[in-house]
Amino acid sequence: MANYATTTTQRPSSNPQSLPISDENVPKISPRRYHYTFSFNLSSPFNIPSTPESAAVRIIKNLEKFSLYYAVFVWTVLFIVLIPARKVSVVYLVGTTEVAFLYYLLLRALPDSFLLNKIIDRRIVMFVLFVIIAVEMILTKAAVHFFVVLASTVPIVAVHAVLSKRDDVVVVSEKEAAEIALLVQEKLGDDVSLSENLV
Repeated sequence: MANYATTTTQRPSSNPQSLPISDENVPKISPRRYHYTFSFNLSSPFNIPSTPESAAVRIIKNLEKFSLYYAVFVWTVLFIVLIPARKVSVVYLVGTTEVAFLYYLLLRALPDSFLLNKIIDRRIVMFVLFVIIAVEMILTKAAVHFFVVLASTVPIVAVHAVLSKRDDVVVVSEKEAAEIALLVQEKLGDDVSLSENLV
């Protein structure tokens, strides 16, 4: 009977010259030690732009991208400031906010509407609502609160818009995702055929 799983090992002898082992399964041990290097890259979503032009471009992009979040931030601070002293102003502020929410819900409900998306621009509607809120605050004698809140929150928004560099977040539609998947599949198919040709 053949014995397929046998290995031969040599015992150390008193003889100073030993025969080398020529077994393929014995791992070769190198005399040098392994040195592992670790690299740790700390990524931050904020950095200082290199030129004033890049700062201006970043401000415009971030104002477009985060405009709703900036508006909610300013609205929340204004709401908190108005609660203790100006109850009527709070009611008008909430009413105007409901109009803004209804407008955004209408945009979501009718995404293909030519009137809502092409003729009436969202920025114009937000500017009109801002003017209405400013007039409401002036008429209800809460103008000081309104301008103090704007003076304290607009610099925070501006600093965030300058320093935020979150360009890696990309919203991809289903059609674009299918096109990307097709391109990746074609590229992988080309690589596989290349590697098959090399072998």
